[in-house]
Amino acid sequence: MLISKKKLLEVERIVKANDREYNEKFQYADNRIHTSKYNILTFLPINLFEQFQRVANAYFLFLLILQLIPEISSLTWFTTIVPLVLVITMTAVKDATDDYFRHKSDNQVNNRQSEVLIDNKLQNEKWMNVRVGDIIKLENNQFVAADLLLLSSSEPHGLCYVETAELDGETNLKVRHALSVTSELGADISSLAKFDGIVACEAPNNKLDKFTGFLSWKDSKYSLSNEKIILRGCVLRNTSWCFGMVIFAGPDTKLMQNSGKTKFKRTSIDRLMNTLVLWIFGFLVCLGVILAIGNSIWEHQIGNRFRTFLFRNEEEKNSVLSGFLTFWSYIIILNTVVPISLYVSVEVIRLGHSYFINWDRKMYYSGKAIPAEVRTTTLNEELGQIEYIFSDKTGTLTQNIMTFKKCSINGRIYGEVHDDLGQNTEMIKKEQPVDFSIKPQADSRFQFFDHSLIESIKLGDPKVHEFLRLLALCHTVMSEENSEGQLVYQVQSPDEGALVTAARNLGFIFKSRTPETITIEELGTLVTYQLLAFLDFNNIRKRMSVIVRNPEGQIKLYSKGADTILFEKLHPSNQDLLSLTSDHLSEFAGEGFRTLAIAYRDLDDMYFKEWYKMLEDANAATDERDERIAELYEEIERDLMLLGATAVEDELQEGVIETITSLSLANIKIWILTGDKQETAINIGYACNVLTDEMNEVFIIAGNTAVEVREELRKAKETLFGQSRSFPNGQLVYEKKQQMELDSIVEETITGEYALVINGHSLAHALESDAKNDLLELACMCKTVVCCRVTPLQKAQVVELVKKHRNAVTLAIGDGANDVSMIKSAHIGIGISGQEGLQAVLTSDYSFAQFRYLQRLLLVHGRWSYFRMCKFLCYFFYKNFAFTLVHFWFGFFCGFSAQTVYDQWFITLFNIVYTSLPVLAMGIFDQDVSEQSSLEYPQLYEPGQLNLLFNKRKFFICVAHGIYTSLALFFIPYGAFYDATGEDGQHIADYQSFAVTMATSLVIVVSVQIALDTSYWTVINHIFIWGSIATYFSILFAMHSKGIFHIFPNQFPFVGNARHSLTEKFIWLVVLLTTVASVMPVVAFRFLKVDLYPSPSDQLRQWQKAQKKSRPPRSRRPQARRSSSRRSGYAFAHQEGYGELITSGKNMRVKNPPPAAGLEKTYNSTSWIENLCKKTTDTVNFSQDKTVKL
Repeated sequence: MLISKKKLLEVERIVKANDREYNEKFQYADNRIHTSKYNILTFLPINLFEQFQRVANAYFLFLLILQLIPEISSLTWFTTIVPLVLVITMTAVKDATDDYFRHKSDNQVNNRQSEVLIDNKLQNEKWMNVRVGDIIKLENNQFVAADLLLLSSSEPHGLCYVETAELDGETNLKVRHALSVTSELGADISSLAKFDGIVACEAPNNKLDKFTGFLSWKDSKYSLSNEKIILRGCVLRNTSWCFGMVIFAGPDTKLMQNSGKTKFKRTSIDRLMNTLVLWIFGFLVCLGVILAIGNSIWEHQIGNRFRTFLFRNEEEKNSVLSGFLTFWSYIIILNTVVPISLYVSVEVIRLGHSYFINWDRKMYYSGKAIPAEVRTTTLNEELGQIEYIFSDKTGTLTQNIMTFKKCSINGRIYGEVHDDLGQNTEMIKKEQPVDFSIKPQADSRFQFFDHSLIESIKLGDPKVHEFLRLLALCHTVMSEENSEGQLVYQVQSPDEGALVTAARNLGFIFKSRTPETITIEELGTLVTYQLLAFLDFNNIRKRMSVIVRNPEGQIKLYSKGADTILFEKLHPSNQDLLSLTSDHLSEFAGEGFRTLAIAYRDLDDMYFKEWYKMLEDANAATDERDERIAELYEEIERDLMLLGATAVEDELQEGVIETITSLSLANIKIWILTGDKQETAINIGYACNVLTDEMNEVFIIAGNTAVEVREELRKAKETLFGQSRSFPNGQLVYEKKQQMELDSIVEETITGEYALVINGHSLAHALESDAKNDLLELACMCKTVVCCRVTPLQKAQVVELVKKHRNAVTLAIGDGANDVSMIKSAHIGIGISGQEGLQAVLTSDYSFAQFRYLQRLLLVHGRWSYFRMCKFLCYFFYKNFAFTLVHFWFGFFCGFSAQTVYDQWFITLFNIVYTSLPVLAMGIFDQDVSEQSSLEYPQLYEPGQLNLLFNKRKFFICVAHGIYTSLALFFIPYGAFYDATGEDGQHIADYQSFAVTMATSLVIVVSVQIALDTSYWTVINHIFIWGSIATYFSILFAMHSKGIFHIFPNQFPFVGNARHSLTEKFIWLVVLLTTVASVMPVVAFRFLKVDLYPSPSDQLRQWQKAQKKSRPPRSRRPQARRSSSRRSGYAFAHQEGYGELITSGKNMRVKNPPPAAGLEKTYNSTSWIENLCKKTTDTVNFSQDKTVKL
């Protein structure tokens, strides 16, 4: 990354084609992107700045400076500098590794090749070398390198088709068309090289659906709109080639403008530890002040006599100065209460947890050979505290692959499989699918299992034929033949593709179209229909129709659309069929299918001519043109005859329903944030069980103004909370904090389940006005929130709103570039390696291939990481308070002289060698319950959400435990040594023997304590605990040996002391008494706690033990899924259809481009949900007098 000169805020952009020298004077950004945080020059200063934001690191740097002052230092400087440098280095290496992979990913994108017109010829250039004003050639299925003004294409009239999945999550094709004056340039390189038009347009911004500007060329000005622009992140489809002029590059592109900034993320435990370190430092200062005052008093009252006793001739000390120096000495001695090894251990544990996720074979997707990957290793424990999940829809929850599953024709359902007794066997096993291989033009990917439909077609059922004929005629699909002569469909919407493909395989093949005709092959016979009128779809009509004349001269109107709209247009004679079809639609909707009603009408020739004349007049009108056309459409689309309905499945990714069910049971709220339209988003919500028919109400907010949105929110809140929560504006006297406290109480008292659906337009008003708090309050009371038609920036704003006001841990998951802002804003960002490129993965903290792996990531790895980290911290603080506070008690018996009670080498090695590995083993490997239990009982996740395992209260309990242990460690040996003699009659109460006894007691006590804390024993735990004790004794005897004394006589003067002390039975009795006194209260407390106040994991373990003794419970037979009263919405495209484009003939091809790659479908099963729900709601007996509901 190069650091460029800071330029003035851009107001307007002026770009000249093929003139780099002219454009360079404006200092526009080049096309290089970077998601990394550092480069070679900035790594050291920025990384050190980030590391010293940790209070503990700054604190240890301060201690290091103190230890360099000989007057106050009672410990050598290397005891602090070695661990500090080790921590800083390890963290820096880890951060550098993480950023290296970001650089690597950036380089992959920046080094993609594009054909750029340079010096009158096309040259291959890396994306990062593309400049504003360059002319680029794109070919079919290529990613767009920058934001381009479309100049010309291979299609007639300068049209091209683009897929915008990276931008808005939609895979529907969009049409872009060049200006007529530039489309004439074609592919003539010399003409394109001479093109010197100047574009003046808006400055870089994040509005994906808006572009304003004009092109000046040949003394004329041409207006530019969004339809003339192809944005970076799009993919060129169904177009052999096109040329474009770069308007915005790199960070100025609309895609990158929506990406947001890379933020430095820290976990809640990190933030809490910063606070605790400050508290501990305050506590340390208090201890230092107490000991300094004691030193001043001691010097004043006893110091003179003591100096005489030691024959010291120096002048009398100033007692105040002595106390001041002693204060700093004790600050150095007592600093081990928060040793820097804590931070080394935290990083090692996090790294270990990260490798467990990377190595997890159950999160490896063999379909694409993609493993789970931890891209940020410092956030693992926060995976165990998630309260809100913000998920994209397309490509994250769904595969965006539409499949024709069932249909209802003339009151009969086709698509179900029955046995000989007429029973539905679809849930048990599937028959062999219909063999379409004998049909040369059939789509080999299409599968249909009901042979009865084939029989009806063969028998010539007129209703079935008319139904399939309608599917083959009423659509906007374009057809072409690829190089192998196979028929390929290019679709605006995947739904339409599924319907036309179904008709194709069932014998009614759409072959081709012109502006005036549609040609289909009906059971082997080519039939050409005259296209008389195309009544296009829009979001108000929610239907589309075609009017055609068949070879017999009959005029027919074929219509398909949302059943709620189309049923109102039916002829009264359809009443019985309507009732039957409506039941079928409800059944389809209950299975999560997207439904569509199918109808037709025979038209009189004279009537049609009169109507068509009125339509031509309306098209020519200048006033109220759209209203008049809409009225005429309404006029002719009436008295329809119902044919039936279709059921199309937007296939969810495998395991989505199970994952969402399990996460909901873990009390995690799931919000869907999608760029898709409302009907589609709601439909997917029902399909994946985020929305259910059992919900009391689904609130839909769709106001077009701030006032309307505020009113809709108010009404929804009245329904939810009742009139008691409704106040006039003047009576709102709650402050924000009081209001949030009230909300938390209300949240617990609300009965029933509610959901909220809000569109992007309404959301914009809600986020920018004083309705923000109302929206948040209502949304957080609902079980599910669905935000549809939202921009990438709005996704991030919603996440920030919850983060800021709810103080909850958030997770965002998506697979496209439109999810990048959301992923960066959330506490945890997860990228899916899916269909939509790698933008989301590049900026994520974690990545994997399928949404279903989220369940394992949170409920197993996340929960274990949080559990292990909390256990580690509790033990570490206990251990170090017990270790350090012995110096405080000793101060009262050594004249407050800052004399250490332990040997200096023991102080240095205690945290680094003697006790580091056992606690690391517990922090990396410990488990309270198995991974299977973690998945089967999602309620075990809740302690992390409530932050129960490590908080300020837990910290004070650990401190109290450590203080008690330090008292036992000091005063039991002190009392035992007072006037004691050894077995040989010699006095043994010397300083070094006392130190050895206390050190030995300490090592054994903390080893026994970690054995009690360990829930899951492995060979490594045994090796580390017993090995640490053995290492302590080995080093102890070595430091008191003659050999090391001869080498370092000044450092190790106590020869033979360890051997002499530890051969005394008296010493071992003291060690045993100290250990028992330290550990027994803890054992008693934990025994009573598990019996009287068991945690969820304690309850589960007790239940599992009881289950082993009793006979396993009899399994229930799964119940059939009941039908739903909800109607699925049909997913048309968001914008107007292609009707006008088709009838104008602008999109008719001259040349066939190569086809897009095919997509495969997978089948997902939901068979275990009933069992899961049963397991999690069963009441289990843990003892005869006590029942606990899991």
